[in-house]
Amino acid sequence: MDTKQSIVFVGAGSMAEAMISGMLQKELFLPRQISVMNRSNSDRLEYLYQTYGICIAKNKQEAIEKANIIILAMKPKDVVEGISAIRDFVNEEQLVISVLAGVSTHTITDLLQKQLPVVRAMPNTSATIGKSATALSAGLIANKKQLTLSKQLFETIGIVTTVNEEDLHAVTGLSGSGPAYVYYLVESMEKAAEEIGLEKGIAKELILQTIIGAAEMLKHTSKHPAILRKEVTSPGGTTEAGLSILEQFHYQEAMISCIKHATDKSVELGAALTQAVSNLD
Repeated sequence: MDTKQSIVFVGAGSMAEAMISGMLQKELFLPRQISVMNRSNSDRLEYLYQTYGICIAKNKQEAIEKANIIILAMKPKDVVEGISAIRDFVNEEQLVISVLAGVSTHTITDLLQKQLPVVRAMPNTSATIGKSATALSAGLIANKKQLTLSKQLFETIGIVTTVNEEDLHAVTGLSGSGPAYVYYLVESMEKAAEEIGLEKGIAKELILQTIIGAAEMLKHTSKHPAILRKEVTSPGGTTEAGLSILEQFHYQEAMISCIKHATDKSVELGAALTQAVSNLD
């Protein structure tokens, strides 16, 4: 930890809180090194102050100017307004890290109207329990040292990998939105458990441990998931009967289409924002 470094979050939602919590738990920063601001929700800022002891950025200009790292954590729809509010106070020596889905590093530098190093991150909501799968991509100006620093920040909330920026749309469709796909699966399993007469609490415990166990199996073996599936599937048995229904409803094709469609939507949203920014010129 570098006690001379300071970091400011522009946006105070759940992702900002997850990162703040992770960085403090891993002692990457002290509370006094972290500031947070948002557009208007003072109750949210007070909550973060009371919970983590961090600083509330009451003076926006001062907080931005003194920060070494600026993390853009507002909603993507608010990016134009959010960056416009701080761009007069940033300088080329600072590192900007964005967790805004679909917003390119080029768009961010255009909005900042300065050539700052920008690193894009695509974490997911499991960051709130330190289990995020995060992908990072460096903009044109960001160097290896800045990418390494960004990686250290996101390792406080889970695992981190680096990808080319054009691949972040695919990451968004796969792991960014991925927790929702798993939650939907659990919803379905819980409804099925109810229909076959299992008590709700027992069913939930069994479902969660089944998913955790399967994930651990995938993590700790080199076997392809198709092999693991076949090892569970006895000819003429119960698993085969269940899987036959999934095949009948084209489960695998549906999941592939789901991820592709989410990826396409990320591309679409990014293109629309890029166009909106270019119209401002």
